[in-house]
Amino acid sequence: MAFLAAGRLPPGQAVVTSLPDHSELPSLGVEGWRRWFVEVAALACGAVDDGAVAVFYQTDVKHDGRWVDKAYLVQRGAERAGSHLLWHKVVCRAPPGITTYGRPAYAHLLCFSRALRLEPGQSSPDVLPGLGEMTWARAMGTAPCEAVARFLLAHTACRTVVDPFCGMGTMLAVANDHGLDAVGVERSPKRAAQAQALRLAPEG
Repeated sequence: MAFLAAGRLPPGQAVVTSLPDHSELPSLGVEGWRRWFVEVAALACGAVDDGAVAVFYQTDVKHDGRWVDKAYLVQRGAERAGSHLLWHKVVCRAPPGITTYGRPAYAHLLCFSRALRLEPGQSSPDVLPGLGEMTWARAMGTAPCEAVARFLLAHTACRTVVDPFCGMGTMLAVANDHGLDAVGVERSPKRAAQAQALRLAPEG
């Protein structure tokens, strides 16, 4: 949060991240985490230049028999920052028709900007059929990362990806594979070292 609150990022830098689940911040409690989540989403959207984007990959979670819709929480933060939704994609985490427990069979991929607009002809698929390679259980799969990298190159002036919750660095590695610069922030020294060393196998 301190990184995001330090000041607006230079033009040409996009935030692409996945905000932590309440299980990773147990000291906040669920309601405290919900408030924190919205605040950090607002910080992330506010940190990018008006013509840049903030992209979030989030998987809903069930708590006490009720779903927590993280896409809704992200959008509350984005609205607070004056950002609008450019696109919302569903990423299949399991094949259709499969029953899952605790987490749904899909994840959200949402892109926000204050000034950028997309024409209808710039649309891309709303449903991604799979996660691609997973570097760890909580990772953002390579398929959504690749979709984000392609979007940045085709429709924005952003050529640097900033992930303030980078984990093991999947988004950073995919960005580099697409010729984009990448900067990650991670509070776990172990995961930060893994992110620095991560290299993905070439496609095919």
